[in-house]
Amino acid sequence: MLINRLFSIAALAALVTLGPAKAGADDARPEKLLGVVELFTSQGCSSCPPADAALEELAARGDVVALGYHVDYWDYLGWSDTLGSKANSERQYAYAKGLKRRGVYTPQAVINGRSHTNGAHYREIVATMKQDAAAEQGLAVGLKLTDLGDRMHVSAAGASVIDAGKVHIVLIYFRRHSDVEIQRGENAGKTISYVNAVIDIQTIGMWEGKPLTVDIPNSEFTAKNADGCAVLLQKATTSGHPGEIIGAAILPRQTG
Repeated sequence: MLINRLFSIAALAALVTLGPAKAGADDARPEKLLGVVELFTSQGCSSCPPADAALEELAARGDVVALGYHVDYWDYLGWSDTLGSKANSERQYAYAKGLKRRGVYTPQAVINGRSHTNGAHYREIVATMKQDAAAEQGLAVGLKLTDLGDRMHVSAAGASVIDAGKVHIVLIYFRRHSDVEIQRGENAGKTISYVNAVIDIQTIGMWEGKPLTVDIPNSEFTAKNADGCAVLLQKATTSGHPGEIIGAAILPRQTG
């Protein structure tokens, strides 16, 4: 399993081109997005359904990259989250360190990698993204995802000024829609709809402010049973934890 994962990451990294983009690759304008919301949630958390509904509303806006990370640390309460993973929990703990928090909680919404709040606070989340954009602290670098049929094509224009901090290229696979009938635990008896549930997270390279293109083969989607993906340009803190997100794009993969 570990060998296959490393090979997959290496294969994707080999498809990254840093330098002048191919002619025509960036003809279309990058996506104009308000911000990125990462919700850390659990099927075993009785206070999470309102946040799950808020994430669905955010995803429906069309100008927000809305991602649901199901954590596994509440599984001991009697229900193992069918969408949960250790990797999702690890990302939340890494955020806690980057945001200088002593612990984690659900439902937690991390906004643009910069701040956090209760994931059910839809209006606050939107207001925070608007404040970041107004202060030029949001998504300063445009990215674009294009479905080319046999692959997804990512393109980004260069940026003249980039902070000295490292910028990671983070690829996130998700399932667009999942209806889950919860049989035990705090939400027993409920059927809850989840959107953009993250099933895999990969750092596929570093970005240094130069024009960027990445091609993601369809085989990656098939292997992960994913039907959507997002790409983030995310700074790392001085201690190496996930930090501010400066660019993002999202695209559901059309199937059939």
